[in-house]
Amino acid sequence: MAFACTGYAAQSATTPLAPLSFQRRETGPDDVRIEILFCGVCHSDIHTARNEWRSSVYPVIPGHEIVGRVTEVGQNVTNFKVGDIAGVGCMVNSCRKCPSCLAGEEQYCEVGMTGTYNDPDKDMPGQRTYGGYSKFIVVDKSFVLNIPKNLDLAATAPLLCAGITTYSPLRHWKVSKGQKVGIVGLGGLGHMAVKFAKALGADVTLFTTSPSKVEDGKRLGAHHVVISKDEQAMKALGRSFDFILDAVAAPHDINLYFNLLRRDGTLVQVGAPDEPLSVEVFSLIFPRRNFAGSLIGGIAETQEMLNFCGEHNITADIEMIRMDQINDAYEKILASKVKYRFVIDMSTLPENA
Repeated sequence: MAFACTGYAAQSATTPLAPLSFQRRETGPDDVRIEILFCGVCHSDIHTARNEWRSSVYPVIPGHEIVGRVTEVGQNVTNFKVGDIAGVGCMVNSCRKCPSCLAGEEQYCEVGMTGTYNDPDKDMPGQRTYGGYSKFIVVDKSFVLNIPKNLDLAATAPLLCAGITTYSPLRHWKVSKGQKVGIVGLGGLGHMAVKFAKALGADVTLFTTSPSKVEDGKRLGAHHVVISKDEQAMKALGRSFDFILDAVAAPHDINLYFNLLRRDGTLVQVGAPDEPLSVEVFSLIFPRRNFAGSLIGGIAETQEMLNFCGEHNITADIEMIRMDQINDAYEKILASKVKYRFVIDMSTLPENA
């Protein structure tokens, strides 16, 4: 069985997003049905809506930074009740049997996790998953998250992607007090990375190409801000960093940052440029530096991140928009004209398509 739902969808790579009526599954015994209150806008939404990763199947309803109110639970659900505030991030299912899933790393499911949008829907054969630019979502209880009561709900939504994408590598590589940590880029991901690295006790340096972001970087918690175009400033920091998190989603010279790492230092890439990055391998080989990637986090780690945010009162810096402003918001994101995450007030979504 299914019920009608309204969302905002892209019908092709070149058409603007517009209202769409589609089908959600009824709430099953293991499901949680959530009325979506707020949904963050991620650069991945743009990549998918415009088929920049060449994997989109239309129509696409983006959105994987979801906060809402539980309106129905299945008979087997004990961890949520009607009226609870809940979150849904970048995935809604996985095989749950492979080594990665059994280790609580569902994002690396060896069969393939089910993304919150634009993936085959295991529960509705023949249909794709549709994301958070919609009135409701129905999700298996194992992929629904508890939201700390002290956090602003709209500003919490981006934690479900931008938050966990930056928290997970900081935790995995054990960033801690006394370490010298660099964050490259002050956008949706980078501003969260600065907040987390500061809360973890690191000495935080922000690298940006924009002099206009110096003061904001310090406001967000960076101890130092360096303009990466300043060759002398970059050279002076050579071989001094324990860890660097690169959150830039545009093509750039990553070798500038390898040269800042100490022996055995690590640079982790979380920004996803749509063109390959060119790596100068000798800058890795001689000082035994590490270059790695990281993809969101598992459900347990995402809940850990949300709890950490509750303890440290960390949320995203956001600008609220109406649903009908989404196409303009995409253009502003591409022009770096957002501080630092757009969040959609989903009460502005039309009742009917």
